[in-house]
Amino acid sequence: MAMTGVLRPGHAQLRVLDLEVSRKFYRDVIGLVETGTDKQGRVYFKCWDERDHHSVVLREADTAGIDFVGYKVLDRATLDQLERDVRAFGLETERVPAGDLLETGERVRFQLPTGHLFELYADKKHVGNGLGQVNPAPWGPDSERGMAPTRLDHCLLYGTNIAANKKLFTEVLGFYLVERILGPKEAGEPEVAIFLACSHKTHDIAFVEYPEPGKLHHLSFRMPTWERVLRAGDIMGMNNVPIDIGPTRHGTTRGETIYAWDPSGNRFETFCGGYDPYPDSEPITWTHDGFGHGLDYPNGKLHESFLTIVT
Repeated sequence: MAMTGVLRPGHAQLRVLDLEVSRKFYRDVIGLVETGTDKQGRVYFKCWDERDHHSVVLREADTAGIDFVGYKVLDRATLDQLERDVRAFGLETERVPAGDLLETGERVRFQLPTGHLFELYADKKHVGNGLGQVNPAPWGPDSERGMAPTRLDHCLLYGTNIAANKKLFTEVLGFYLVERILGPKEAGEPEVAIFLACSHKTHDIAFVEYPEPGKLHHLSFRMPTWERVLRAGDIMGMNNVPIDIGPTRHGTTRGETIYAWDPSGNRFETFCGGYDPYPDSEPITWTHDGFGHGLDYPNGKLHESFLTIVT
């Protein structure tokens, strides 16, 4: 696929209740690589196989949740054009100056109809994955510490008016709809969840309709194999990490998964698998009465905690 607009998920800033406890958890248990601390006290991490400086930023706060998510675009010309397009769509934008996040260039930030702060950027320092660019080994020490995900894969966000988000992402930002979940027939089967991609993954971002704006359901970390998802589950058990769902397989996206909570109550996912959609693929629909298998295919069960607990 020729990728010329929005390329991939780039970073998310999480609010955590105890920064030092969370730093140890994300570094030693999840197994992220710590890459810096800024003057505000925020701590930066990346997954071991990511090349850019960071993908997860932790900020200590009184409540858990998400401050913003950022997506990488091809270049500065693309950033400028997308800002014009977002403004033409009817949303106000602001320019966050280079250096506000460590090793990151200027960002274009705007609020989604669901209440989330979303930003685009073109520049972030390339730090590599520790293996080099010439005759590299397939893995190194960072790939064996903790759960050791390879990258930040996607986020699932809960908020109001996902229909407007869908219009923005598909008509302005260049994403396409991969899967959707419908509500009950008596409500007219509205779309209550949408899975959107800017690549050929099953989703780079997803949204669920929710009465409160700006909520985080989970950040998802990519694991290379189902065996590594199961290994992550072992590490969760060794460290008494509370698990929400799994290990299991989704019907939706066909992903293999475990969901669990960090020490602040932010949900995260260890995820692998899925299939390879393209922009001309027909979206898959899950009905309200079929979504038990969409969520947890072997059990066909709608887990109450998954549907209701957000930060």
